[in-house]
Amino acid sequence: MVLDLLVLGLFPGAMAFAAASDLLTMKISNRLSLGLALAFFPVAYLLGMPPVDIGYHVLASAVVLGVCFSFFAMGWIGGGDAKLAAATALWFGFAHLPQYLFLAAIIGGILTLLLLKLRRYPLPVSLVGTRWIERLHAPGTGVPYGIALAAAALLVYPKTPFIQAIAG
Repeated sequence: MVLDLLVLGLFPGAMAFAAASDLLTMKISNRLSLGLALAFFPVAYLLGMPPVDIGYHVLASAVVLGVCFSFFAMGWIGGGDAKLAAATALWFGFAHLPQYLFLAAIIGGILTLLLLKLRRYPLPVSLVGTRWIERLHAPGTGVPYGIALAAAALLVYPKTPFIQAIAG
């Protein structure tokens, strides 16, 4: 019962919170990414994941963190996005990482193109004064890529051993 709640609530809830936070504030909390990463270990243990598999999940996370921080250093993504992607990679391991990264890139590309298109038009008067919408609409503002990362994660998560273990 507790494991079911952890598997069904923790990861999806963290992803939804990350997406909403990035949308509204253009920030993803370090605590969220750290909490998500730390939560992986007791859930993996409770599911009986072998230590070698846990090690591969950690390696997948480290690879994603390294690549994403190089992207951050080049100004392509935010630091919160890099940490969220690495925490998510910890949950997915190498088995589900390609699908996750592919979907995040596609969703992120669509989100970016949509925002760039919408920023060409004036903000409707009814939305003026809403800070998060004004920030999102501002031409110099980045893209809340955490939305794409979270959406991709929620699409891939049902295929992971975590969901499969409680579904079976």
